[in-house]
Amino acid sequence: MPSTTRIRLIQRTDAAPIAAHRVRDVEAFRRWEPDQPAGFFTPEGQAERIDGLLAGHRAGAVWPGVVLADDQVIGQVTVGGILPQPHLRRGSVGYWIASVAQNQGHAGRAVGLALRVMTDELGLHRAEASTNLENLPSQRVLRRNGFSPYGVAHSSILLDGSWRDGLLWERILGD
Repeated sequence: MPSTTRIRLIQRTDAAPIAAHRVRDVEAFRRWEPDQPAGFFTPEGQAERIDGLLAGHRAGAVWPGVVLADDQVIGQVTVGGILPQPHLRRGSVGYWIASVAQNQGHAGRAVGLALRVMTDELGLHRAEASTNLENLPSQRVLRRNGFSPYGVAHSSILLDGSWRDGLLWERILGD
C-alpha cells in the first residue's frame, strides 16, 4: 500500500529529522541548491532556521511546511514571498523531498496540498515557482499541478560555483 502524504506547519521538533535528511542528501541536492554553511546540516542549525521561518510565518511573509509520509518528516514545502495585498495576493512555492522518499509521488502531492493552503488559508490568487533549467523532475511536479512556464531568469542563482538560469512558473489559483 502506498504511503500517505500530508503537509503541516513546520515545528522546532522537526530540526533533527530535517538535519539527518540534509546530511545524507548533500551531494544529491548540490546541483539544485546553493551552498550552505556547515551549521545548516546540524539539528541546532535547523532549529535556528525553523525559528526564523516561524517568525516569518507570524509576520505573514511565509508558510513553512514539512512533508510527511506515514507521519515521518520526508521533506519540506514552503510558500514564501507572500504578498497578501488585495492587488497582488501571490506567493512562491519551494519544496524538496529526501532521496529515500523520492519517486513515490510525494512532491506532487505536497505541492497540490500547498496550493490548497495558498487558496483556502492564505487567500492567494497566484502561485509562482522557479526551477533550474535542468531540473526536469521538479518541472514535472509543477506541470502536474497546473503550473505553466512563463520565462527564464538568466544567471539568477549561484549553484555549485556557477551562475545558473532559472525557469519561471506560474499558476492562477482557483483555475
